[in-house]
Amino acid sequence: MEVCYQLPVLPLDRPVPKHVLSRRGAISFSSSSSLFGAPDPRQLSQRRGAISYDSSDQTALYIRMLGDVRVRSQVGFDPEGKGSYSYLCIDFRTLHCDSAGPVSGRRLRRLLSFQRYLHSSRLLRGTPHLNPLHILDEDYTGQAKCMLERVATWNFDIFLYDRLTNGNSLVTLTFHLLNQYGLLELFQLDMVKLWRFLVMVQEDYHSLNPYHNAVHAADVTQAMYCYLREPKLAKSLTSCDILLGLLAAATHDLDHPGVNQPFLIKTNHYLAKLYRNSSVLENHHWRSAVGLLRETGLFSHLPAEDGLKMEHQLGSLILATDISRQNEYLGKFRTHLDQDDLYLSNASHRHFILQMALKCADICNPCRPWELSKQWSEKVTEEFFHQGDIEKKHRLEVSPLCDSQSNSMANIQIGFMTYVVEPLFAEWGRFSDTRLSQTMLGHLGLNKASWGGLVQQEGFSSPEELEPSSPNSTHVFVAFASHI
Repeated sequence: MEVCYQLPVLPLDRPVPKHVLSRRGAISFSSSSSLFGAPDPRQLSQRRGAISYDSSDQTALYIRMLGDVRVRSQVGFDPEGKGSYSYLCIDFRTLHCDSAGPVSGRRLRRLLSFQRYLHSSRLLRGTPHLNPLHILDEDYTGQAKCMLERVATWNFDIFLYDRLTNGNSLVTLTFHLLNQYGLLELFQLDMVKLWRFLVMVQEDYHSLNPYHNAVHAADVTQAMYCYLREPKLAKSLTSCDILLGLLAAATHDLDHPGVNQPFLIKTNHYLAKLYRNSSVLENHHWRSAVGLLRETGLFSHLPAEDGLKMEHQLGSLILATDISRQNEYLGKFRTHLDQDDLYLSNASHRHFILQMALKCADICNPCRPWELSKQWSEKVTEEFFHQGDIEKKHRLEVSPLCDSQSNSMANIQIGFMTYVVEPLFAEWGRFSDTRLSQTMLGHLGLNKASWGGLVQQEGFSSPEELEPSSPNSTHVFVAFASHI
């Protein structure tokens, strides 16, 4: 059977079908809601998934990121069954080999009782009722509560915490940190709206992604909290800076499909077209986060101008995590440090430091203790190799680092540490020369040595053996830049 890679475009003058508003998945469209016939916010509140707003694009496209509700027959697509990897957003008709049967088309409602909400949604998707989301009080009892008392420690085990919170680490940890800073009272955030927002964020991470899932987002949020507590930042950041930093960390990979930008581009995916092949995933993460903010009305009580400003700053932070722009940010950071002209009394300088902090938090796994770092390495390698298997299956060019036959986990990690992590954290250590920075660099060195020993045992050539200025070393960096 021939594989169809070209996705048809939805006519711009067509209103959003009601079944789209009630389906599970993400929607990307222009802020000019007239293109969609100005959908009623009450309709939007009945659907599951993030709405990704694009204020700069004049197209109106909806994105089907999760594949577990069959709506295509109603908008000119061929229906397809739910696949084993529902997080994959590419429209390959032969991609999903296994079928879990049809899914009921009745609408899902957002309920304040999230246990009932999750129970009903899983029943409709044909999945068992596992790991119910407990009410707030229950999440803060026992061992989970004890762990939160140590949330500022660098050896915080997010995997254990996720198990103790019954798979709700992102919701409970982020809520705890926001509450600990007193941000709910300061910004007069409605507790129910905030809780609902965080639940929706957690739900819109794809749990079947080995790496880019809600646990990764919780880990990045915890790391961001550690950086916000560093002396230079703690005495300079405003409450708004802290709020944006934590929300950006929690949403920075929202609705990630588990494949990288080059994969979306070469398969002519809607997202690549919508964002013109530029920071495709980061733009979607940001716009999806804005969609959830608006859907829950978390900032609806703020003046409109303030709300829009916070959405823009949130986007600026999330877009900074595009690692293909690593040299741009790192060069600017290094120049500031060389000239000693970073003034945290300056709002733009504080925002830049928040960007760098989020970039560090996003790729800090190699700086964690070995027991945690190794688990993350296994997960990201699994995601790489799964993409490579899909590319082989559909006779696409296999992306760098995604071929399990020519790459090993140890080899990948050595290159990642050498060309991505070390340069960034060396500069962060110059900016914030603290015990935490020394601890991170210490773990980085030990972990790199451990992987180096495994590389020698496996017989793979180590990327570290390449000259820094050689073309091959640049290729290694580009390969990493397209995957993180």
